[in-house]
Amino acid sequence: MAAVLGLVVASYFGGAPGNPVAVADNGRGHGHGRDREEERIDEGRKVFRYDTFGDEQQWTDRLRMHEVIESAVDPLTALSLGLKVDVDALPDDLIAAIASGEVDLTDPATTLALIDLDAVVGVVGTVETVNGEPHLTRVGITCALCHSTVDDSIAPGIGHRLDGWPNLDLNPGAIIAASPAVPAEAKTVYNSWGPGKYDPRFNIDGKSTPLVIPPAFGLDGVKLATYTGEGPVSYWNRYVAVTQMGGHGSFKDERLGIHIVQHPDLVKGVLGVLGDYQFSLPTPPPPPGSFDATAARRGKAVFRGAGRCATCHTGPLYTDVNKGVLHAPAETGMDPAYALRTTTKRYRTTPLRALQTHAPYFHDGSAKTLNDVVDHYATVLHLTLTPEQKADLVEFLKSI
Repeated sequence: MAAVLGLVVASYFGGAPGNPVAVADNGRGHGHGRDREEERIDEGRKVFRYDTFGDEQQWTDRLRMHEVIESAVDPLTALSLGLKVDVDALPDDLIAAIASGEVDLTDPATTLALIDLDAVVGVVGTVETVNGEPHLTRVGITCALCHSTVDDSIAPGIGHRLDGWPNLDLNPGAIIAASPAVPAEAKTVYNSWGPGKYDPRFNIDGKSTPLVIPPAFGLDGVKLATYTGEGPVSYWNRYVAVTQMGGHGSFKDERLGIHIVQHPDLVKGVLGVLGDYQFSLPTPPPPPGSFDATAARRGKAVFRGAGRCATCHTGPLYTDVNKGVLHAPAETGMDPAYALRTTTKRYRTTPLRALQTHAPYFHDGSAKTLNDVVDHYATVLHLTLTPEQKADLVEFLKSI
C-alpha cells in the first residue's frame, strides 16, 4: 500500500485532468452560429467546473483552508464531508489502485494528489513540491462544489460528474467551521446546518435559516432563479461568486445594503458563458421503473384538478414566476423566516423537474419526501384528497 501511495503522490503531481464529460445541449441559440454556441457552452463548462473567480483570497488568505486540508483532510474525511471525486480526471492505473484498495485513503497526501489532478469536484488548488514534499499553497472553490455530484460508478462519492445536480451530501457548514479563522460562536452555527444545506445570507445579516442546495439544471426559460425570486441566474451567480465564494469581483444591491467593488473584476466577464452552460444542462429523466406510469397518469389529473397544484405550477416549466407572481409565505404554509431576510419577502413557485434527484423539498427541506409535500398542501389548502389520489399524485411528481 505504501508503495502505491508513493506512486500516487510522486507520479501524479503535475498530471493533467482527463477529458471533460460531454454535455448535452438544449438548442439555446445566441445568434453566433452553432459552432460559436458550442464554444460558449464549452467555455461556460470550464468556468462552472474550474474557475474560482480569485476566491483563493477567501479560502486561502482568510480561512487558511490550505493548512486544514494538508494537515487533516484525508480522502475518507473529504468523502464524509460530501466532497466528490471525478473519475474522468484520474489515470487508469490510479482508478484500478483505488478500486482494489491499494491507495491509502487515510493520508492527506492522497487528497493533495487528487486536488493536483483537478479530481476533487469544485476544489481547485496549487500543489508545490518543497524539499521533496508536496504542499498545498493555494486553494479555492468553484460553482461545481455545491451544484455537481457524481454517479458513484467507482465507489460512493467517486464517479463521473453530474453537473447541475445538487450535492446534497455536501456539508458546507462543517467545512467552513474547520477553518482556524472562524470564531467559536460562528462555528456552532455552521455546524448546525448539516449536509445539503447552506445559508447564503449568514455572513451578511448574522441570521441562520439554511436552504436546501437547489439543482442548477432545467433552468432555461426560468426568469427568476432563486427561492425568493430576487433576480435571474446572472444576478445569483454574481451574488454567490462575490459574497459567498469570496471571489475577486464586484456586487452591488442597494436593497440589501451590499456594495462590494474589487478591481480587476474576475466575475463579470464570465457571467455570460457561465449562464449559457447552466441553461444547457437538461433536466435528467426519471430512472426507468422508478414510478408507476398508470398511477402517474391518474395523478396528472389530480395535479390539474382536485390537488390544485397547477394553480401555481403552470405551463411546461411548472411555475408561475414567469408571470411575475411571487407568493407570501402564508399562501402556501411556508416558514417565512428566510423570505423576511430578502428583498421580496416572498417565495417563488419552484419549477418542478427531476424531483426524485433532490429530496428533501421546500426551500428549507422541511418535507423529507414527496408524500410529505402532498400531505403539507392537503393540510394548508384544505384539500379533500383520498389516500388513493395522494398516492397517484406522488407517482406523477416522480415522473416529472
